[in-house]
Amino acid sequence: MKLAAIVLAVPALAVPALAAGGAAPSPEAPQVPRAAHTATLLGSGEVLISGGCTVDSCELDERGASTEVYDPATGRFRPGPALLRPRVGHGAVRLADGSVLVFGGWDLSSQTTSAERWRPGTAQFEPVAPMRTARGGFTATKLLDGRVLVVGGSTSGRALRSAELYDPAVERFVATGSMRLARSAHTATLLPDGRVLVAGGGVEGQGVFGSVEIWSPRTGRFTPAAPLLERRHKHAAVAVRGGVLVVGGSDERDFAGRRSSAELYLTASRRWVRVGPLSGPRFKLGDAVVALPGGGALVAGGGRGADRYDPAARRFRPGTGTGQVLSFATATRLRDGAVLVVGGYDDRIALARGAWLLRPR
Repeated sequence: MKLAAIVLAVPALAVPALAAGGAAPSPEAPQVPRAAHTATLLGSGEVLISGGCTVDSCELDERGASTEVYDPATGRFRPGPALLRPRVGHGAVRLADGSVLVFGGWDLSSQTTSAERWRPGTAQFEPVAPMRTARGGFTATKLLDGRVLVVGGSTSGRALRSAELYDPAVERFVATGSMRLARSAHTATLLPDGRVLVAGGGVEGQGVFGSVEIWSPRTGRFTPAAPLLERRHKHAAVAVRGGVLVVGGSDERDFAGRRSSAELYLTASRRWVRVGPLSGPRFKLGDAVVALPGGGALVAGGGRGADRYDPAARRFRPGTGTGQVLSFATATRLRDGAVLVVGGYDDRIALARGAWLLRPR
């Protein structure tokens, strides 16, 4: 199964970290090259890498059911519990009890409603009640109360307005309100008050949006908010000091329309302001941006370097990254402050066969 419309990686080489220091060793290469996978920080401090496309051109094969666990103490990946089915472009969230919920995305034939859950200390995933709608290219946001909000995406080539909630208390997905606009390749970011800001995205054949909607856990409804300053999809968003930072992405031209711009949603005034820009254009980087202590962020995907956002100056400071442009990689901040970057693919859609440890400061 090919995911070229959603995902694009060469053998990876070890590169210097952003800053030296710390005891954790440089990571060895994962056992399976992959992109559009998920990376979930476990309660143990290890990282669970799940699924993804596993063949160049971002094809999905049976190895898309594999998982690996990264141990920061050794810098090594070991085989993890196998998923019940191969999947790519899916969601994965660590729940309050420490278990990991994996759901949706594409399997070997199409988008899927299937969901599964792994509990630490067990040898395998177990099936759980399916999603209400088969979808890929969606967002999954863990809420303050432990539920998971799933928004938008697409199914059978059709963009979705719908959203649903996974409720751990009843161990099933339940309905919630729908967006005003159907959208895919958007972002969803948890606000300090528990609401979720949904920004940008688009619909194939209908263009890329600048629209923004906010979902409320109190009402279960989406309401319009101030639009982005620039239309964008396949971008990234992260909560930083003062609001939500949105970076990169592209317009309808996709690769040719990549953006280096960034903007900040100010939660106090509910408006957008320009910040940055990035050191260069980036897109397809949604899972490779992480929040940092002090209210900043590290932008590690979609470009050769890694840009650090300074919330005081509202500027980006370039640093050393992976050394290559990687789309649909993941970045995970470890307990010691280092950021683990895994996989992705390059502009030739060749899968990366490496992992990198960046140390922002």
